[in-house]
Order: sequence, then structure tokens, then C-alpha cells
Amino acid sequence: MSEPPPIARASLERYADLLVGFGANVQLGQILEVRTELGKEHLARAVAASAYRRGARFVDVRYFDPWHRRARVAGADPETLEFYPSWHRGRVLQLGEQRCARIGLSDTPVPGLLDGLDPTLASRDRFPFVPEYLSVIDDNTTNWCGAVCPTAEWASLVHPDLAPGEALALLWEQVLHVCRLDEDDPIASWRERLEALDAAESELNERRFDALHFAGPGTDLTVGLLPGSRWRSGASETVDGIVFLANLPTEEAFTAPDPARTKGVVRSTRPLQLRSGVLVRDLVVRFEGGRAVQVDASTGVEALRGVLARDEGAARLGEVALVDRGGRVGTLDTVFYFTLLDENAASHVAFGNAYAETVDEGERERANSSSIHVDFMIGGDDVQVDGLTRGGERVPVLRAGSWQI
Repeated sequence: MSEPPPIARASLERYADLLVGFGANVQLGQILEVRTELGKEHLARAVAASAYRRGARFVDVRYFDPWHRRARVAGADPETLEFYPSWHRGRVLQLGEQRCARIGLSDTPVPGLLDGLDPTLASRDRFPFVPEYLSVIDDNTTNWCGAVCPTAEWASLVHPDLAPGEALALLWEQVLHVCRLDEDDPIASWRERLEALDAAESELNERRFDALHFAGPGTDLTVGLLPGSRWRSGASETVDGIVFLANLPTEEAFTAPDPARTKGVVRSTRPLQLRSGVLVRDLVVRFEGGRAVQVDASTGVEALRGVLARDEGAARLGEVALVDRGGRVGTLDTVFYFTLLDENAASHVAFGNAYAETVDEGERERANSSSIHVDFMIGGDDVQVDGLTRGGERVPVLRAGSWQI
């Protein structure tokens, strides 16, 4: 017999319905992939049930045991750590070819999982993520949503001073809050928030800044933009016209930088969790000519350096995103040690691949290309953001987390 869910079943079903019906926007007759980990069966089952009620043709739930990653890093031939069988590549590409929907209950930290192992080796094993997911995203052939599912291990990292049960209950309360499920009508609340993000997106696109400048404690960074960089926020749309939210929650306006024109020094304002599970703390990066030439951190730095050496574009930026204080994640003043939430609390940049939708079609060959996409947070109330025009004007964009444009 399965264990009871850690929150009220009605809340779990309401969350699942939001992910299925509003986030991924699963369509009648669609196949849905659900990617998750062991320990999240209660939410995966609720998502599957919601999808079938909505008319999904088939729900393919795929579980991964994170302890298999430890076994592989500890025991496998290091030369094989980047290998994955070809059928995984083919399977992901089929998701796009068959116009499937996708929901990812994203990997959450397991404290101590990789203790005692070589972090450089750990960074080379990224399975079950495979680069073909980035191809499917760029082709815009699937409607998808990434979300979180609290676990006892993750809750103990976020709220170490609480008893395990209390920590898990509080983390669930916070997740439901940032997803607006404490509202009578969460979808109406989301639509209001998305309208505000759309307004910021429109203003940023109208300004056509040549670059952004971030200034704050330990940060003096200029991120150049392409003439064809296009700001996006909130909802996306597949090539077949299905509207979806790629992340829940989502609080950002984002675009593709010029991969050759980032310069200066930036200090990360929140810890970064790599896909391998390694936590990178106190990250400081120096850029020259668009490339990260110096990377330092108090923990996890060797693992990150290994990721940034993966290919030519890995050490360059593929995304810059602005986040204001109008969302719900930042106002909690909680470090979640998890990128999907922490990136919605603060402005951020990402090493690696740019999203095709953020560059005009005629300039997409100039956007950064890589097999990785790694976000890290650089914003906060004490980090001001200015837009730099092609005529040399400096325009305030964010001050204390509030829009100035």
C-alpha cells in the first residue's frame, strides 16, 4: 500500500490540475510525458489522473532514482559518464515529432547524495537530462511545464531548524503559495500577473537596448544584446498554436544576449544547483569578450568548471532575465537551493544555449549554442539594472526590485 500524500489530497489534486490544465495545457487526445524522481509518486499519480480527466490519450510517467547517479559516478569508467543510449535521444525527439505534452517535476536536492565523490566526474553525468530536450524546446513542438514537488530531503535543506515533518509542511505551503493556489481563483490571479509581465516585455522590446548593466555588491557586469534580441515572458506558444507556461511559477522577462559582448565581474546572489546535484555557493565569475575566464566559488566550483568546459558555447551566456518584486517567490525571503524557484526570486543569467524564440529568425545563427543551459542568480534589491542604448544613454530599469521603465 502506498503512503498517504504529505498534503491534503484536495490540495494535491488542485496543484495537479493547475500543472496539467494551465501550465502544460494538455490537449484532448495528446500523449503526456511526466518526468520525475522516486519519492514524488503522489504528485505524479495526481498529474496522471488529472491528464486523463482532461482527455489525454496516454500518460507516460518516467521515474529516476537519484541514487543511481551516485552509483554511476562512484563506479563507472569515467570515460563513459557522458554516454547515454541512442534510444533516449530518439525517444525525446519523438516527443516533438508526435506533438506531445510534457510535465517535469524537476530534480530537487538530496543532501549528501554525492559526498565524497569527485565533483568533476559528477558534473559529467547529467542523465536523465539529454541535450535533445533543448532541441525540442527550440523547435517549439511540445507544450510543456516544469514544476516542483517538495520532498523531506529538500525541505530539511531549506528549513534546517524545523523538525522534518514541520519543514516539509512549510515547504509545501510555500510552493502552493508561489503557485497562487491559496487564491480562490488561481488562474485569474496568474492572468493578472502575466499581464504585468507582458507589459514589461513590451516596454523592453520597444526600448531595444544595446546592453544591460548590473551593479551591486561584488557586481559590475555589462551584458551586450543582439539587434535581434527579443524579450519574452510568461506564456509561450507551440508551432501548432497551443499556449503554455514553461515554468510554474514564472516571474521573469528574458532574452538572448550577444554571446561575444559580456564583460565584467558578477557575484551570484543565491546558491546554484547543478543538474548533477552539486551545490555551488558564493559564485563569482569574470567575463572577457563574452566568455567566462575566471570562475570561483566556496563550494562546487570544480563541478561547475567541468560543465563550462563541455563545449565551445558552454562558458558564454545564452540568457539574461529580469525579475521584479511583484512575484511571490522573492517576497518569501527564502533560499530554496533550487534553480526553478530561486531564478523566479531574482534576475539571472544562464550559461549555454539560447532559446530560439528570444532572437529574430534572421539572427538566430548569432545566438549562443551549447548542449547545456545553466541559470544562476545575480539580482536582488541591492543590485540595480540599467539599460544602455545604442546612442550611449543610460536608462534605469530596476531599482530595489521595482520596474523603472
